[in-house]
Amino acid sequence: MKNKIKVLQVIPKLGYGGAETGCYDLAHYLPEQNCKSFIIASGGELLKFVNKNKVKVFKLPVHSKNPILILMNSLIISLIIVIYNINIVHARSRAPAWSCLIATKITARKFVTTFHGTYNFNNSLKKFYNSVMVRSHLVIAGSNFIFSHIGDNYSEFFLKNKRKLLVIFRGINLNYFDPKKIVPSRIEKFLKKNDVDRNKFIILLPGRLTAWKGQKIFIEALKILSTKENIQSFSGIILGDDQGRTVYTKQLMALVQQYRLSKIIKFINKCEEMPVAYRVANLVCSCSVEPEAFGRVAVESQAMEIPIIASDIGGSKETIVKDKTGFLYKSKDFNALADAIHNIMQKDYNSLKSIGNEGRKNVIKKFDVDKMCHTTFTEYKKLIGLM
Repeated sequence: MKNKIKVLQVIPKLGYGGAETGCYDLAHYLPEQNCKSFIIASGGELLKFVNKNKVKVFKLPVHSKNPILILMNSLIISLIIVIYNINIVHARSRAPAWSCLIATKITARKFVTTFHGTYNFNNSLKKFYNSVMVRSHLVIAGSNFIFSHIGDNYSEFFLKNKRKLLVIFRGINLNYFDPKKIVPSRIEKFLKKNDVDRNKFIILLPGRLTAWKGQKIFIEALKILSTKENIQSFSGIILGDDQGRTVYTKQLMALVQQYRLSKIIKFINKCEEMPVAYRVANLVCSCSVEPEAFGRVAVESQAMEIPIIASDIGGSKETIVKDKTGFLYKSKDFNALADAIHNIMQKDYNSLKSIGNEGRKNVIKKFDVDKMCHTTFTEYKKLIGLM
């Protein structure tokens, strides 16, 4: 390829979420394909792991929804596009997408967006703000659920024959999420640091502490579970940062105290080695009360060969092979969740092992990060006429 493709990805912050890790993985994949890779973000813990020899990083306040900052960012992004001769600008959130839209209009470059969530709206102004995510030359949906959501709610913002919408399933790094690479010393370190008793049946709920992730449903289910007779000793772990939502965190802790579950449920604020956390667990739950765009927890747990129970809405319905690689329960129904957990706790070791094995096979087949990156790169080449 005579002229290198130069791709600029723009994201509010480079943290550990699904959109962020997807951005990170693609940024490091592109140089392997003889492309130049750039990222703009306001910060984030994942930035320190970016290989600066492969990926050039710019820090701008692209997380801000302030219209003045959005306009200022667009002018700076325009300069970056011109100076580095960027071919494609890929935005992964709404505020930076507005800056990118303006910048690509000014510089006449190709614009790509990934629709990472449902982006709720309750008025026409909010819907218009959200619509920037479909004002690109290529709109990527992370699941069939998101694809349908876009078609149902934003079709009027597409220009006929000018824009393309397709599904590219998110992928995860199967070398990172590999149970065979978790040595006992890493598990022991996690157990000791967080005071976790591995002799108990450990039920893990990962995810940032926010109401729609369903931590209260999880607590209610474990309360019911604790009243059942002849049940093996178990422990629940709520793993996630509240990202400043201290009121909600206090509500969760108060609920645990109210139900006298403080010896059963443990809160862990942060874990930089999620594969270890999954490997410690006997069971993983995803209790979202609003649809997950993709359901990264369900995919990661399957990759780590740990059974998953998820609410029956959103992307989780696509990532889990029901009753084979995991289980679905009726969303918001903590009684159904308690029953599902209880049923899994009664299964023997070989049954759980079989579920775990099928889970990893499912992820290898459908949700490998290399497949996601390769498909995205192919679409980039089509966009600028190289295919």
